[in-house]
Formats: sequence, C-alpha cells, structure tokens
Amino acid sequence: MIRIARPADLDAIAALHARARATYYEGRIPEEAYSGAAELARTREGWSRAVARAQADGGVLCAEQDGELTGVAAFRTADGETTLTQLHVDPVHWRKGTGAALHAACLDAWRSAGIQRVRLEVYTHNLRAQAFYATHGWLPEPHPTASGSHRVLWLSVPPPSGE
Repeated sequence: MIRIARPADLDAIAALHARARATYYEGRIPEEAYSGAAELARTREGWSRAVARAQADGGVLCAEQDGELTGVAAFRTADGETTLTQLHVDPVHWRKGTGAALHAACLDAWRSAGIQRVRLEVYTHNLRAQAFYATHGWLPEPHPTASGSHRVLWLSVPPPSGE
C-alpha cells in the first residue's frame, strides 16, 4: 500500500533512510556522515520538514506492508523545477516491487499536478539506484558539470497510458 506520510511515521522513516544509505555509503565515506545518533536526529528533522511542507510544494509517500514501513519517497517543486529528493526502500524489501510502486505513485502525483519533467541526484557509487532509475526511464544530464559525488538524472513524465 502506498500512502501519504504522517508525522507519526518520522521515526520509522528516519531509521529506514539510515539503513538504506548505509548500503551505498559504507566504505566510501566516514561512517559518522551517515550513521549514529546525531545523524539519525538530523535525518529525522529533515524528513519532518519534508512532511510538513508536502502539501505546499511536494509530497512524501510511504510504502507499507502489513503495518510495516518498507519504503519512502519525497519530491518537491521549487522555482518551477520538480526534484525527486529521496526514494529509499528498506534493504530487506529490495526486489519486491516496493521501489517500483513508490515510483509509480510519484508519477501519478506528477501527472495530476501537470509536471512534465523531474530531476534527481543519485550518489555516483550507488549503481543499484542508477540501474533502477534507468529501468524507469531516467536519463543522465546531457551536459554534466562537476557535481561532486552525485550524478544528475532527468525524467520526462510520460502521459497516462492510453493517451
């Protein structure tokens, strides 16, 4: 089930986010940059802001199975540009359709809002995520600039099927 995130979800969202990030950051950046109590609190605060502003300029969606949070996605529109800011699936739920369901729900929200193009940044070493996005039609920035440790991808939001 995909649903809108609620403030009561924040602890579960932050913990899931931390588990997912550990899979691609481990061994690549210092552990304190993605784990530990201080980082978990910072992550929770970031998600708290995202959930609070979702009605005004974006959305935060949760995937849930049998009452357990299995994935989360967030997007935001600012200055006329929509960005998929986060899409995380709990590693124990990888390859079970959670990410695809979240992505489809984001597409539905973007279509409903009349959004035609969406941007995201993905960690260069997160090859699993890059493969996922490629499968869903995301393309690399045609004229990349040095952006540190992330790649920029773009998606042209397809019209609803049947159109």
